[in-house]
Amino acid sequence: MDSPRYVVDHAPDDAVFSHTDDTVWFHEPSSEAVADKIASLAWGRFAALEQGARAVGPEDASTATYAGVYGVRAMTLSVPGVDAEVRRLATAGLTWVGVHPDHRRRGVLKSMMRHHLEQVRAMPGVHLSALHASEPSIYGRFGYGLACLELSVALGRGTTLTAPHLDAEAALLRTELATAADPGMPARAQQVWERAAAREVGIITGDDDFYVRISTEPPEELRGKEQMRLLFARREGPDGADVALAAFRREHKWEKSRPGGELTVFAVVGEPAARLVLLRRLLDFDLIGTVKVWGLGVDDPLQHWVAGPRGLADTALFDSTWVRLVDLPEALMARGYAAPCDLVLDVLDDTAPWNAGRWRLRVGEAGEADVTRTDDEADLRLPVQALGAAYLGGVSPALLALSGVIEELRPAAATRLWRSLRSDTRPTASIGF
Repeated sequence: MDSPRYVVDHAPDDAVFSHTDDTVWFHEPSSEAVADKIASLAWGRFAALEQGARAVGPEDASTATYAGVYGVRAMTLSVPGVDAEVRRLATAGLTWVGVHPDHRRRGVLKSMMRHHLEQVRAMPGVHLSALHASEPSIYGRFGYGLACLELSVALGRGTTLTAPHLDAEAALLRTELATAADPGMPARAQQVWERAAAREVGIITGDDDFYVRISTEPPEELRGKEQMRLLFARREGPDGADVALAAFRREHKWEKSRPGGELTVFAVVGEPAARLVLLRRLLDFDLIGTVKVWGLGVDDPLQHWVAGPRGLADTALFDSTWVRLVDLPEALMARGYAAPCDLVLDVLDDTAPWNAGRWRLRVGEAGEADVTRTDDEADLRLPVQALGAAYLGGVSPALLALSGVIEELRPAAATRLWRSLRSDTRPTASIGF
């Protein structure tokens, strides 16, 4: 029997959109107003309906669901520029993706992903999509490449962080404790992320509503937990600016009447000296035995401040940002390059067939690229997800060739591509969205 066909369009009812998401992710029903929950999906809320199904009316909103839903956030991704420059590109942040259990294995996700890529392609000035994957086996099928990894680590209270050439700068900073729900906190957090995005490849930032969203904790999420805290690093003086922040929460733990609480850092963002100040402060909180830090980039300086990875406990490696080139030539021309190259890439792309075929990538001495269609023989044959993985400069096409992901048709072609794409440090992990 043929699979039913689905039509994907703007979700006609926000409450049904939200209810579908709750069903897919089996959330406890939220006390938040639906309008507040979805406000940060500024670039659209979309739903899949079976062909011929009627649009859901308001009378059905409390129980009705769609076959599938997805949302898009307006985001900006920091990518390599020329030399030490960082460029910031408009990016469609794919999120809230879910297929109702009654409609699985019927092509709903495929229909929604194709719709998303077509929608992004039609957006002026937007050539990329990015996401955080709930299940990493899913999105490679649709052309997303794993462009960035993240670490989680644990440290004992009082761990010494050594960075002698940052101490003078660190001495000019002070810390200030706040609560995420305090007035003005979303705007302060946004300013710190924006400052970081101007310096670090891999940072993803959102619009105003996004920071309001991540600062909001409904009662059902806080049950039995401390409110999210923010620790800022600020320059001394009346006009001192916020230069870094750490978002964290503490949990009481006692053993034989002795305190051994756990402090979990969900994000630490800012320039290195300020991050050093924040982490030193977090490692000295009363009643805490262990500090867990999530969301660190693979090249995070914390590893050097503790004299290597053996200074860290419970280290775990996860996938962070997945990148998808939606308009391949424009995306490749939007970033900067580290070295000249002239290569013909034979790109495989089933989900966005407008990207498929042979493209000549020419990068001049100035580090700018020109990308054009060509009938010349290819130097490399590669799936579009390999370009997404390498786009931020942290994943080597040469390694992908050795791994059998890329087919090298001319000797050393993958190495030449890597030398052109690479950045000085691997991209930092991005905030979950």
